[in-house]
Amino acid sequence: MSTYSQIFGGKVNVLASDPSNPINGQVFYNSTTKVLKFNEASVAGVWAAGGNLGTARYGVAGAGTQTVGLAFGGFGTANTNATEEYNGTAWTAGGNLGTARRYLGGCGTQTSALGFGGFGTANSTATEEYDGTSWTAGGNLTTARNALGAAGTQTTAAGFGGDITGGIEITPETEEYNGTSWTAGGNMGTARYGLAGCGLQTAALGFGGYTGVTSNATEEYDGSSWTGGGNLTTARRALAGAGTQTVGLGFGGYTGTFVNTGETESYNGTSWTNAGTMSTARRRLSGGGTQLSALAAGGFTTASSNATEEYTGVGTQTIKTVTAT
Repeated sequence: MSTYSQIFGGKVNVLASDPSNPINGQVFYNSTTKVLKFNEASVAGVWAAGGNLGTARYGVAGAGTQTVGLAFGGFGTANTNATEEYNGTAWTAGGNLGTARRYLGGCGTQTSALGFGGFGTANSTATEEYDGTSWTAGGNLTTARNALGAAGTQTTAAGFGGDITGGIEITPETEEYNGTSWTAGGNMGTARYGLAGCGLQTAALGFGGYTGVTSNATEEYDGSSWTGGGNLTTARRALAGAGTQTVGLGFGGYTGTFVNTGETESYNGTSWTNAGTMSTARRRLSGGGTQLSALAAGGFTTASSNATEEYTGVGTQTIKTVTAT
């Protein structure tokens, strides 16, 4: 367990007055009022409509940021290989995937993306790399699967969990990509599919999904092993994620009662808190961007959707007094 000095690089500061711009989680002693205080930053935000996808679809993968985004694959009236690029206002067609499929994993940036796994005519091991213009084949996953979590970049990615045999066999396996090939990583604590992922290969976050029941469980990956994190407020699967392991965002999906949700939650490395609601509740959507500037596209409402929404988070700094109980 990290100490305060290890996290912040020093001991608790002694200050004559409260700092005007404190760091989130900073603890300090006010020598004037003679009280110990800490700073807490809450995140609550709003979703607004963006430009519609050219192809309505669900089970779509995403990469990039809110203003330089990417959406690829999915299912409209059939599996699609369509790729679209977002400039913060509108989507335009990019190069097609080599293999049309849905429920694939995606990560990276608009000009350096990775797509892997998914379901075409069967579960897939295919990996493809995008350079901003076209997709080329990469090294295959060891285990064919769909509805898996993804994190990282094109050359340092992680794929975890997933559905191997139509929901009958669920895997906890993690695989790591080095830009050429996949190798085994540490297994998740709980096998699941339909989960969301975000972060890096060595600092990933996996949350939600289906374990046999719809789950609120969160796990954190350090590049070798997974450990439990704070539970989502609302258990759900087929949701999307954005951000990092310690500054994450989860949104959309559907609950154990098969009801689509637009609920948005933010993660601070320890716990989840409610952080707004999407305009359109949906599941199997794509995600990208950061906790304070996220992008959601596609998904399933009562049919395949082409809707895009942009999230703007607003951080509120609050200095609180530490009290003994």
